[in-house]
Amino acid sequence: MERIKGKVVAITGASSGIGEAIARHLAALGAKVVLGARRVDNLARIAASISSAGGEVVYKRLDVTDAHDVVAFANYAVEQHGTLDVLVNNAGLMPLSMINSYKIDEWHRMIDVNIKGVLHGIAAALPIFEAKDSGQFVNITSVADRWVGPTSTVYSATKFAVRAISDGLRQEVSAHIRVTLVAPGPTESELAETISDPDLKQLAIEKFRLDLLPAAAIARGVAYAVAQPADVDVNEIVIRPTAQKAL
Repeated sequence: MERIKGKVVAITGASSGIGEAIARHLAALGAKVVLGARRVDNLARIAASISSAGGEVVYKRLDVTDAHDVVAFANYAVEQHGTLDVLVNNAGLMPLSMINSYKIDEWHRMIDVNIKGVLHGIAAALPIFEAKDSGQFVNITSVADRWVGPTSTVYSATKFAVRAISDGLRQEVSAHIRVTLVAPGPTESELAETISDPDLKQLAIEKFRLDLLPAAAIARGVAYAVAQPADVDVNEIVIRPTAQKAL
């Protein structure tokens, strides 16, 4: 993991769950982490904890649905550290519902955050990476990027889209820019809290949110990809609980 030390890593959705775990783990390995999310109070708390443990961290309020905001976030990393080496597109929502519940506003929110948010991250960081002909995108999806079932139709569609975007991006960019997709199975996070139907939320918790991975497991997967030599591009990592067989 020595290759992580000194790298500047910007992380979206860093105020809890997987994003927070990635920030803490990479900072402990010597990365300079830049945290972004809408909940600034959480970012401040996490940053203070990382700093007190000897890590190097800064943070900035970020709304990934606003393309200009994401550009400002990427530029902030450069302003603070002179460069940006890795962008982790982690922000996401999972308001599951049946199609005939017609939760159209929730569909749009998922598309705005889960798909457009990733595209905004790419558009913000790619010019920085291209200018120095190096860099890495780490796009966090879900095992839902290769599986769909009742209630997950739109959510899975957004994750399938990010999987396609990631592979297309990998083929289009310079040979010195890496693209990694990380697809977690059920993981400790606040995702289920975005489900607006209380009965469905309970069902999701009982059926799909069992045998949860600790968020730190996903952070270790991200660290593995980031720590590879520059000529090694880990394209996909799927991380499931050992007990998960169906998804």
